Amino acid sequence: MDTAATAPPGTGAEGATAAIRGRTRLVTRAGVLRQPRADPYWLALALFAAFTALSVCRYRRMATMSWDLGIFEQAIRAYAHFQAPIADLKGPGANILGDHFSPITALLGPVYRVFPGPVTLLVAQAALFAVSAVPVTRVAARLLGRGRGLAIGIAYGVSWGLQRAVDFDFHEICFAIPLIAFSLEAVIRGRWYAALLWAAPLVFVKEDMGATVAAIGAVVWIRARRDPERGPRAVPLAVALMGFGVAVSALALGVVIPGFNGAGSYDYWDKVGSGGDQTGTIPFGTALRTLLWILLPTTGLLALRSPLLLAAVPTLGWRFLSHDDHYWGTDWHYSAVLMPVALLALVDALDRVRDTHRPWLASYARQLPAAVCGAALALSSSMPLYGLTQGATYDKSPQTRAVERLLDRIPDGATVEANVGPISRLTSRCRVLWVGATQDIRPDYIALQEPPERTERQVIEYAGQLHPGSSYTPVGSTSGYFVLKRG
Repeated sequence: MDTAATAPPGTGAEGATAAIRGRTRLVTRAGVLRQPRADPYWLALALFAAFTALSVCRYRRMATMSWDLGIFEQAIRAYAHFQAPIADLKGPGANILGDHFSPITALLGPVYRVFPGPVTLLVAQAALFAVSAVPVTRVAARLLGRGRGLAIGIAYGVSWGLQRAVDFDFHEICFAIPLIAFSLEAVIRGRWYAALLWAAPLVFVKEDMGATVAAIGAVVWIRARRDPERGPRAVPLAVALMGFGVAVSALALGVVIPGFNGAGSYDYWDKVGSGGDQTGTIPFGTALRTLLWILLPTTGLLALRSPLLLAAVPTLGWRFLSHDDHYWGTDWHYSAVLMPVALLALVDALDRVRDTHRPWLASYARQLPAAVCGAALALSSSMPLYGLTQGATYDKSPQTRAVERLLDRIPDGATVEANVGPISRLTSRCRVLWVGATQDIRPDYIALQEPPERTERQVIEYAGQLHPGSSYTPVGSTSGYFVLKRG
């Protein structure tokens, strides 16, 4: 009997060969994932998971810190439905382009249309921040080696500026971070056209970013002049980018924003100089501490040797002009855009001093990547990411669940007057107005988070003060949250 003729396919020598080929493919794929070039992407994936967990868990606990998340959700929700970006929290019918020039947020419209809700914004922000670690880690490893490059990438990913931004709801600067990182990576690698193309869209992130675009153009101009091969063609484009950045910012501040603003002006001019409530003097101690936080633990001051640090000048410059305490310090999101600048300036400086004839400087540069990585990790013990090591971060308390059930009693499509606490649970399904700023609109509901000592009677009286002649009756209250209904 011919057994070979009756043997099932895949057995014998052919089956063994196929199995060997399959194992070889698996080993090859596993090897690719362990290669040094995969490090930036693994780091970005880990950061994405950490950033997402941090921001989404804060949302689940109803620990939103301001009205900003609600404002951006209202605008992006409108973009998702091909409508003007109206943010009623800034005033009934207020177009967000009359507050800040951030049309780039419209890119989240299609995603929001598929996944409506504030969590979409938080996850998108986490992804953008995480992706920015790829160019930082990649160019650091390319110039300094795998170990030092990964150390720089980790130091960047857990830098205090990024952590504070992730922890503080959602802001448009999440688009600026990767654009700056990819642009400056291209500068370091001498890819002038890529550097200019990555920088140009920054003008659509916020009205002040045009100055940063101009600064990056200046950096390209400085570096490209030393490139005899590609530099002559890049230099005029760098000059053009500088003019483009300044022109778009001027247009946004002088024409676009006033055109959409109900008062026909830019609302933040009073933050410049000694306008408004400003004292006209810089809080020197706070400013100095912030500058040291930007340069010392993140770069060991070595970044001062790189012209890439010029890209930070506009952001720091308007802070000195503003004199607003909120722009100084380490508690908010304002320093996030400085993190890719500082760390990539450090990478550039480390590369530039490799051939130094000063032994102390060479030794300092060799140890610095590990030092800044260690400093960033040590500082994280007092930063938001440390919360991921605590079980309470992931818990939704019974009180929070009770508040959510109370707010669920407000029907979809209702007009609601609210303060910070309830906003994040309402903007995806209701028209939400800021408390005390409804103009002539009498909302269907009032939802407030009040101090523990505030009684229901006091809240009802407050509603009467907000809307004389209207009657509001309690729907319910729990854990300091009150919901009132008109009629």
